[in-house]
Amino acid sequence: MSRDITDHSLTQTGEKPTLRSLAEVTGFSVATISRALADDPRIAAKTRATVAQAALAAGYVPDRAARRLRTGRTQVVILLLNTEHEFLGFTHEFLTGMTEALRGTGFSVNVVPDHVGEDRLAPVRNILRNQLADGILFTRTEAFDPRVRMLLEADFPFVSHGRTEFTTPHPYVDFDNETFARTAVERLVAKGRTRLSLILPEDRFTFTQHLRYGFLSAVRAAGVDYEIVSGVTLDSPSADIAKATRESRASATPPDGYVCVGEVTALVTLSALTDSGAVLGRDADIFAKRASPIFDNIRPKIETVHEDLRETGHIMTKMLLRRMAGEKPDGLTHMLSSDFDSLHHEDTQG
Repeated sequence: MSRDITDHSLTQTGEKPTLRSLAEVTGFSVATISRALADDPRIAAKTRATVAQAALAAGYVPDRAARRLRTGRTQVVILLLNTEHEFLGFTHEFLTGMTEALRGTGFSVNVVPDHVGEDRLAPVRNILRNQLADGILFTRTEAFDPRVRMLLEADFPFVSHGRTEFTTPHPYVDFDNETFARTAVERLVAKGRTRLSLILPEDRFTFTQHLRYGFLSAVRAAGVDYEIVSGVTLDSPSADIAKATRESRASATPPDGYVCVGEVTALVTLSALTDSGAVLGRDADIFAKRASPIFDNIRPKIETVHEDLRETGHIMTKMLLRRMAGEKPDGLTHMLSSDFDSLHHEDTQG
């Protein structure tokens, strides 16, 4: 028979609670405690609840080092996170989605910086060599991403944010950037815009291809002029993007429509338009992709499409859990698409 779990003897000793001390306070065996904390369905639900309550009251935290020695598992997933991003609040939204998906699983998240200008294989090698995690999520996926190749060869669970050009199937979650670019062009042309501008990510990223194809196919179908800004990319410093935009405005044929792939570029474009004396809604319009509500509070308003990064992080993490449980990668893919038929319309006032 279990003892009263409100007994505070565990928390008064100053010693770290263990499986054995939980067994002493509850009256269950160490084996039962261990299985209950692992949510083993063979342990009665009432027993699992009692053990969980006792662990919570005692402030018990599993010894990950011991678990790793015993099971070979770390109960850790790692997010390789690009430190520069086109979205405001990317880290918060993405991590919130991840932690929601991991709630109750016993897994924790470690974040490792991914500097796109450096050796992107270095952190992956370190994780594999030192067995630092059971699975990896990463962003800014390249068409022939070396991380994907290494992880496939190691048969190590991962999910990428974005597709690759590899023929071997692998888990990924992606946003329909081709449709975004095509829709942006169509909306700007519908407003009477005849020369459209786009700043792309670096060529090595897969979503660059999707954005370029959607943009070019749409401007050619509409018969309008365009520019893909050279000398800067989506990851260039904001000052460089602003300078390139102002120089384009000073040309003989300045753009009157801007397709902005993220919030940062849209904000820089707004300020560059103002600096050049242009009036939004009269001289030019902007169509942007957003991940936060920031444009709800900026005037004049612009038309936007929402990419749900919280949902992205949630789906990628659920997919990673399935992969770590042994599911084959073939069916572990998901394409996210904003509701392009009911866009976030904003009236621009000159």
